[in-house]
Amino acid sequence: MTDSSGLHFVSPYAFAAMQKVDVVRLAALSDPELRLLLPCLVRMALCAPADQSNAWAQDKKLILRLLSGVEAVNSIVALLSVDFHALEQDARKEQQLRHKAGGSNSESILVSQLQHGLTLEFEHSDPLRRLRLALSELLAIMNKVADSSGEFFLKSSELFESPVYLEEVADVLCILQAELPSLLPIVDVAEALLHVRNGDWFLCLLVANVPDSFNEVCRGLIKNGERQDEESVGGRRRTEALRQLCQMNPSQALNIRAMVVQECHLPGLGVALTLDYKPDSADEAVSPLVSYVSGLLLGTNGKVRTWFGMFIRNGQQRKRESSSVLWQMRRQLLLELVAILPRSRGTHVPSGSDPESCPGYSGLREEHVVKASALLRLYCALMGIAGLRPTDEEAEQLLQLMTSRPPATPAGVRFVSLSFCKLLAFPTLVSTPEQEQLMVIWLTWMIKEEEYFESAAGVSASFGEMLLLVAMYFHSNQLGAIIELVCSTLGMKVVTAHAVRVAVTNSLSANIAGFLPIHCIYQLLKSRAFTKHKVSIKDWIFRQLCETTTPLHTQLLPLIDVYINSILTPASKANPEATNQPITEQEILNVFQGHAGGDGGKGRCQYSITTQLLILYYILSYEEALLGNTKTLALMQKKPKSYSAALMDQIPIKHLIRQAQGLQQELGGLHSALLRLLATNYPHLCMVEGWICEEEVTGTLPLLRRMLLPSCSCRYTQAQLHAAFQNVVLSGPALMRMLEPLTLLSAADLIPYAEALTANMGLLLQPGVARRLLQTVSKLWMVLNTVMPRRLWVMTVNALQPSAKLLRQHCYTQNDLLVDPLIVLRCDPRVFRCPPLMDITLHMLNGYLLASKAYLNAHLKETAEFDRQTQTISNLGLTGQPDTPEVTREELKNALLAAQDSAAVQILLEVCLPSSQEEQLLGGDGEGLVKSGQSALDQPMREQGRGGATGAQGIEGGLLSDLREVQCLICCLLHQMFIADPNIAKLVHFQGYPQALLPLTVAGIPSMHICLDFIPELLAQPQQEKQIFAIQLLSHLCTQYALPKSLSVARLAISVMGTLLTVLTRPRRFVFFMPTLPCLVPFCRAFPPLYDDVVSLLVQVGQVCAADVATKSRDIDPFIARLQHVKGRLKESLGSDMGLSKMSLPKRSAEELGAADPDVQLCYCIEAAFMDIVETCIQGF
Repeated sequence: MTDSSGLHFVSPYAFAAMQKVDVVRLAALSDPELRLLLPCLVRMALCAPADQSNAWAQDKKLILRLLSGVEAVNSIVALLSVDFHALEQDARKEQQLRHKAGGSNSESILVSQLQHGLTLEFEHSDPLRRLRLALSELLAIMNKVADSSGEFFLKSSELFESPVYLEEVADVLCILQAELPSLLPIVDVAEALLHVRNGDWFLCLLVANVPDSFNEVCRGLIKNGERQDEESVGGRRRTEALRQLCQMNPSQALNIRAMVVQECHLPGLGVALTLDYKPDSADEAVSPLVSYVSGLLLGTNGKVRTWFGMFIRNGQQRKRESSSVLWQMRRQLLLELVAILPRSRGTHVPSGSDPESCPGYSGLREEHVVKASALLRLYCALMGIAGLRPTDEEAEQLLQLMTSRPPATPAGVRFVSLSFCKLLAFPTLVSTPEQEQLMVIWLTWMIKEEEYFESAAGVSASFGEMLLLVAMYFHSNQLGAIIELVCSTLGMKVVTAHAVRVAVTNSLSANIAGFLPIHCIYQLLKSRAFTKHKVSIKDWIFRQLCETTTPLHTQLLPLIDVYINSILTPASKANPEATNQPITEQEILNVFQGHAGGDGGKGRCQYSITTQLLILYYILSYEEALLGNTKTLALMQKKPKSYSAALMDQIPIKHLIRQAQGLQQELGGLHSALLRLLATNYPHLCMVEGWICEEEVTGTLPLLRRMLLPSCSCRYTQAQLHAAFQNVVLSGPALMRMLEPLTLLSAADLIPYAEALTANMGLLLQPGVARRLLQTVSKLWMVLNTVMPRRLWVMTVNALQPSAKLLRQHCYTQNDLLVDPLIVLRCDPRVFRCPPLMDITLHMLNGYLLASKAYLNAHLKETAEFDRQTQTISNLGLTGQPDTPEVTREELKNALLAAQDSAAVQILLEVCLPSSQEEQLLGGDGEGLVKSGQSALDQPMREQGRGGATGAQGIEGGLLSDLREVQCLICCLLHQMFIADPNIAKLVHFQGYPQALLPLTVAGIPSMHICLDFIPELLAQPQQEKQIFAIQLLSHLCTQYALPKSLSVARLAISVMGTLLTVLTRPRRFVFFMPTLPCLVPFCRAFPPLYDDVVSLLVQVGQVCAADVATKSRDIDPFIARLQHVKGRLKESLGSDMGLSKMSLPKRSAEELGAADPDVQLCYCIEAAFMDIVETCIQGF
């Protein structure tokens, strides 16, 4: 936008004064600066302010005094006196007219006729017509921008180009936008001004008069901008306009630059703003330009890197280099490079001369070393990532910088390494024999000075190791390794391979830079050099893992992975024994000797948490790799030994994972890698409910509770706690006083009390134990479960055994529970009526079911290939003995898991049934407690009408009982199991369970709706009891889930019942229809359209039964006559509202029904179904 170069822009001083409404600063402005801000100042002085303070009243007086001597104020006051409401209405009418006319300018409501040109009309017009002229022109440009579909155009507008009237047009423009903000959004106006000459000047004036809109305007222009601004005229105009805005408000320049990077638009603007940026305090280390461009090209955001690299590539293809932002950037970088060179010197070295005596060789100043390293990395990124082609001058200066000799400091070592890698990455920089000779002399100097630099700089790794490593790579023709080495040194990708010295680095961490022994060991392990020469590397790796600390060095995890691979897979098929030795179990136990108690052993350990986590990662990765390479190992007839279960029981896995969670930033990717391995090998330690409970234990509220509540100064011993448990009924309050301080302890501090708590859990099953005591023990158990779950589960299962097993002192092991998780449910029967302990039992059951699946999967993978390979060898030369198909083993495993899960579900459902004593408490109604859950919502309403006493007693006996709480816990677990594997729900319902539990399961398990998917298949089973169970289940599902799918399945069930009526014999008909006819009532209650089908089915069944009854006896009421009685009573009842609820049939006693003929009983059942359906229909009116 060079067309506005002669105009006066708003200065940063004036803009800051407007932003802060600093009247003193405004008074200090010159007349030309003040003239640009008059629209806002006049509106500020004339409009009623929201601030009614005395301070603003004084400032307003100063503003009026400031404006009193300016002649242009009168014209602005005249502009503000116009009726803007009428003007806005006319403008909107013109917009509608233009929209209908397709953007044609043939007619205008704002400007009827122009006698002369637009400039002359503007000069001779009154304020209102001036506003109309400017508004009509601005709306035309905005409409054209909206219809341009992103294509840039430059609108020739006489009004915006005449230098005589620019200030008056700017006044009109500012007033229009301020008074009509809904018609003229400032972002749209700013976009339109880019398409006229002097647009950047108008834009700056507009924003200066509305300073609060600065960020909004800039963000809008950036979002609508081009991805590559240097490629088009529109992009360059947009960049120049934003650059002028940032020069007006330099404090926001870096924020605008961040917007540019965030949107990946206008890369030239980002560079231009960096070039314009003048920091308050000069940083001698790295300039803002080097930092900005390096961050874009060497950052982790690939999208940003590609976007800026395209800017560099495209910028080199244009011929007008001197006017581009890219050329300005390259010129500035070259100036910074030349500024830090020791002195100007050529690259020619006399032949036969000593390099040390050459006057051209001078040392790089120490304060310039860091900046020189940053410039080298930046030029490497520009040339390697962005494809920059250096000019001859740039190449010459780069060679001079690379061959400079820095002081012997860590930064100097880094600089030499960068220079060497840049030489390897870009050998084209050396293009002449003189330059080649110079590089040879410099390399000779590197080799000679390596030892001195290492000793003087005080670093554990120097560039000499890099020279030797590169020599080794070149000697073995490993070009890929050389590329990785160079790229990692230059920071252009992940560090994977480095130095060659075999020595342990003390306190290895990411803070130690350079090329370390671990890099060399990694590379030699990767090339299998140790196994080829039969050199044991196990001890070195173990010592290095023990000498680690945070932050974690990035090479440790790759080192462990390649070490595990060298243990399991030989270097060559010809020599299968050429493998490394694994770390021994005793060495691993020594690392965790402070945690000798397993998951929760408490004590100090001489090894750091980093070492323990790395050893854990090694063990889990080793076991996973062992299972993954089973097929390969079987072919080689090699079976490496896996680590024993006893060792795994001694490792505090969950405790270590918790500690790693708090050190995620310092551990890099180790925490996520451990979680992945844990989810595969130990899924029972990654249960969702376990993580949720852990948040409740380790969250903010428990932390505040432990911080704010006073902790007891005297700590109770385990012996005291054990003694208090012995008489738990009488000493309950004393035991509570001992347990309450334990709730304030952290999980790690609670570990010593784990054995005392779990060993005495069986004593809590005695009658009379306080509920609060049970809940406190359960809470402490959940806290311990966050750090030592596996050992805690084994101790708890053994503690809750029946008394007979306890007397025999039979103790289960971890392996026993993995093989048979149902051992958890073989506990003391009193646990099934103790909700806090039942919650613990269900948690353990769910965990062991998951653990058993992982155990069987691992066992199958571990033995399958070896068994098949052994069988194949044994069958060589024999016919008629094919190998056992692998699918058979998989099917057997799946069948075992399904039987295991279904057995657990059946046992839990049996627990939900009330015992004989509970039935007596319910008045002999064995199903009352089971069904109470379904009617829990309706019961309070019914009891309210009868009286409070009876209702309270029913709720107390049904909903607030231990059985009801246990049922809720079991339903929650079954819901999780059904959602995790719907096949379990299908298997359990194909097996069937007591019909009395159907109200509980349907109402208490939210996932029971999945049964609708397989009920048709269950109805098709040949067993009559399965058909009956399917219809009973469907009746409850229809009531609970009145869905279209339920309706279709109910129609199918009615159809099946009608079909079975025609094929069943008389005895089987009685057995089938007696329990299924009452199910028709819920069908009709849920789906009234089924009335006709149900009544038709009942009539058919009634006719068949009545016919059989008629042939046997004459002393029973004819069935049809009884139905006529029902019909007559129904008509009488419909005539009276009071009779609707009193209609009923004579009831038959149980003795009468039991002694009656089966067909007679079926007739009575049909009558009852009819009456229930009629009652349901009547209640619907």
